[in-house]
Amino acid sequence: MQQRTLGTQGLRVSEIGYGSMGTVVGYGATDDTESVAAIRRAHDFGVTLFDTAEMYGWGDGEKLLGRAVAPFRDEVVIATKFGFTPSFGTDSRPEHIREVVEVSLRHLGVDSIDLLYQHRVDPGVPIEDVVGTMAEFVEAGKVKYLGLSEATPEVIRRAHAVHPISALQTEYSIFAPDAEPLFGLLEELGIGFVAYSPLARGFLTGTAKPAGLYDSSDFRTFMPWWSTENYDANAEIVDRLTELAAAKGVTVAQLALAWTLTQRDYIVPIPGSRNPDRVAQNIAAADLTLTADDLARINAIAPVGAVGGRGTPSPWL
Repeated sequence: MQQRTLGTQGLRVSEIGYGSMGTVVGYGATDDTESVAAIRRAHDFGVTLFDTAEMYGWGDGEKLLGRAVAPFRDEVVIATKFGFTPSFGTDSRPEHIREVVEVSLRHLGVDSIDLLYQHRVDPGVPIEDVVGTMAEFVEAGKVKYLGLSEATPEVIRRAHAVHPISALQTEYSIFAPDAEPLFGLLEELGIGFVAYSPLARGFLTGTAKPAGLYDSSDFRTFMPWWSTENYDANAEIVDRLTELAAAKGVTVAQLALAWTLTQRDYIVPIPGSRNPDRVAQNIAAADLTLTADDLARINAIAPVGAVGGRGTPSPWL
């Protein structure tokens, strides 16, 4: 697999990464054995960026990822995040950051975290204090690179002035192009972009179903794309994309990932799947070339993304 550069501080990763949230939370019942197998299959196919967070099972996700990558830890980049509370509030007080990072190191079973993100901006703590605290771990050798998630241009600029930011992580897909207004700033500052949910939380896999058919623990039961008023229109978008994908001999998921890779050479999508075979299919998208006509047809099918919001505010819009 080809490599891409995130930021200007030396961080190089595979052009497709692995997002591990679904291994422990958000998408119904999980199976640790299958999840570990999926993570290891990703590594077998050249994936080097593995993403987790404190809030993914409140430690369970970090433990599972750490266990899965332990045999090849020195070959991969581990990213994790801090900043949420169990009630989905925010807490980026310096003392809390210090506590969480030390716990994350233990949960992951590592001496250093390759990429540390603030998961969400905390309006109660100046970003200068947040990044200053994160930078302490860089100076101590416990963190290598810093990132932000779902941050506004102002916050990104202020953060980058304190310590170089290597990556911004934000949702981005054919269904959710909201982040595109940020690309100019990222290019100006030399910051990479990590696209989470590049398959629109599964809608762009061709396996979506109405919200009421998911397990009650599944995030999609209350997300706007799956709501009664939006589902049919979004399913029609996927049907049209599937026709285009079939004409190229690929899956709609592969088409969607290739689209993301084509947008900028500093974008790294991090699809997540607990199915090892589907992981292999996702990674094959890196070999798919989309023509200008393909891109124009995708834009005509979904010119502004999906119908309905993505469920997370985009404060820069």
